[in-house]
Amino acid sequence: MKKMKKMMLALVGLVAVASLAACGNAQGTSIKKIQDKGTLTLAVSPDYPPFEYQTIKNGKNTVVGIDIDLANAIAKKLNVKLKISTMDFNNVLTTLSQGKADLAISGISATTDRKKTFDFSNVYYDATNEIVVKKSELAKYTNLSDFKGAKLAAQKGSTQEKAVTSQITGSTLVSLAATGDEINEVKGGMVNGAVLEDMIAKSYVSANPDLAIAQVKIPNLKSNPGMAVAITKGSSALQSKINSVIKSLQSSGELEQIIQKNYAESQKVK
Repeated sequence: MKKMKKMMLALVGLVAVASLAACGNAQGTSIKKIQDKGTLTLAVSPDYPPFEYQTIKNGKNTVVGIDIDLANAIAKKLNVKLKISTMDFNNVLTTLSQGKADLAISGISATTDRKKTFDFSNVYYDATNEIVVKKSELAKYTNLSDFKGAKLAAQKGSTQEKAVTSQITGSTLVSLAATGDEINEVKGGMVNGAVLEDMIAKSYVSANPDLAIAQVKIPNLKSNPGMAVAITKGSSALQSKINSVIKSLQSSGELEQIIQKNYAESQKVK
């Protein structure tokens, strides 16, 4: 009987711990906690020009881009410093879910599936998908059906993977860790094309005269509602602060200036 009672008490204890953990997760990311430590930790995959990429500034390797400027504006609003944590895109949301970052801004689409696990800000950029091909092969691709039997690269964990599998019938998806890998495989002939968001596609084509954007239209996925800032579930106060920053940047025209500035600068990076 005593043994049974101990087992019951142990089970009650486990349930209590689980409940506390659930409550903790429900609280989300605290603004006070961010301000107390004095830093806002950003999870980002810096291989997506002009949104985030690496360049040399004052002799140092530096992560720059549209998303970095947005993150800095959020950090300024919170009166803290920005701390950038870089990784493959496939690990960005995992890092956020593990509490190793306060937010993730990495060209992330606020899809229905992702919203089950994370909260998102308002959309700060709407994108369409494009297919980057060799310029010498551009005439071959005038319709999506021309990619039947083709190998198409997309970044692991991205909505472009779904665009390939669900919208470009008969093609084969090749998932790669970084957008730079996609471009290299197109140039090397290992794949026939790379599916990228429009701004990223234009940036790479501008830096690589042997590449071009196929003149075909990929319909927007219903599950691809635009780029947004990802935060942990229940972070309503932080979400409100981020939305106020985005709204201010949009209404003042500064966000468009940030986009155009970074697009122009990313074209200089080979």
